[in-house]
Amino acid sequence: MPAGGECVTVCRVTQRNEASHHLTTLQRAILDFISARGPATADQVREGLLPKHPLKDSSVRTLLRRLEARGIVSHTTEGNVFVYRAEVASKRVAARAVKRIIDAFWSGSAEQFLAGLVDEKVLSAAQIQRLARKVRDRK
Repeated sequence: MPAGGECVTVCRVTQRNEASHHLTTLQRAILDFISARGPATADQVREGLLPKHPLKDSSVRTLLRRLEARGIVSHTTEGNVFVYRAEVASKRVAARAVKRIIDAFWSGSAEQFLAGLVDEKVLSAAQIQRLARKVRDRK
């Protein structure tokens, strides 16, 4: 123990524990459901994910608690029931995921990313031109 009887602990926060919005497939499915539907109970979420994601009630509640701890959803109480609502839009989560990919593979260059999508025939040049027009129109 250090002099003076004090104990110092150094905490290291991993990227997973930061307030990043990286979501698992199930977390994304839950956020997409709540974003599209509006406020929902855990039972409604569970039923809404069927049949693609057959989950136990306890699993849905755990996933919702984790999303809430990260500030992605919040809840209000109606009687004895928690009603969850999205605090972060699904589009925002998706945009952040794409940004991480652009940062990792193209050193942050969105232009190189889009050029790669054209090169690999994921997007056509005409689609990129339409996107460019949308960007110009938003100014």
